[in-house]
Amino acid sequence: MRIAIIGSGNVGSALAAAATKAGHDITLSASEAESARETADKVGAKAADSNADAVRDAEIVVLAVPGLAVSGIADELGGALDGKVVVDSTNPINETFDDLFTTGRSSAEELQAKVPNAKVVKAFNTIFAGRHGNPFEGEQPLDAFVAGDDPDAKAKAGELAKSLGYRVIDAGGLRMARSLEEMAFLNISLNATKGWIWQSGWKLVGPTEAQ
Repeated sequence: MRIAIIGSGNVGSALAAAATKAGHDITLSASEAESARETADKVGAKAADSNADAVRDAEIVVLAVPGLAVSGIADELGGALDGKVVVDSTNPINETFDDLFTTGRSSAEELQAKVPNAKVVKAFNTIFAGRHGNPFEGEQPLDAFVAGDDPDAKAKAGELAKSLGYRVIDAGGLRMARSLEEMAFLNISLNATKGWIWQSGWKLVGPTEAQ
């Protein structure tokens, strides 16, 4: 798949490396074009000079930026995202890192409202960057939860996650992004307060097949 990843920090670079290894065509962009070029060179991806250039030919656009930056990127790109699958891998962590800045609905729902003609899917936000290159715990794949209102877009995001090695869990409509963002906040908070090594991940156990 042709994938644009906006953001070349820990999450963006890890996703770009894993997706490139899986055979996808990756274009990176960042607030600093030089950062995107350096990361792209390291992982074997391409770099774009701007976010608009990155998303122009992409089938999937992955937002891998701080949650506070999402609204500005949505304003910047606007109609350039029309018809595209937009995977929101961000979490709405506030500036003091002690809570979420959303109330009542998820940041993914807020993003969908800002870009109504895009197909927003919440995915990868519950997974730490360090696991994208190693999505297994023992022999068990970690779970990638996906939530979205467009079935085809959600399937595309799931296809990407599966190609990286994750087991895909369809979490339902975009409203469920609220739960996924809280799950991520819990994992982030535990690692930050307990001195863990940022490798913990979510795995739903027990029977998960319809009877």
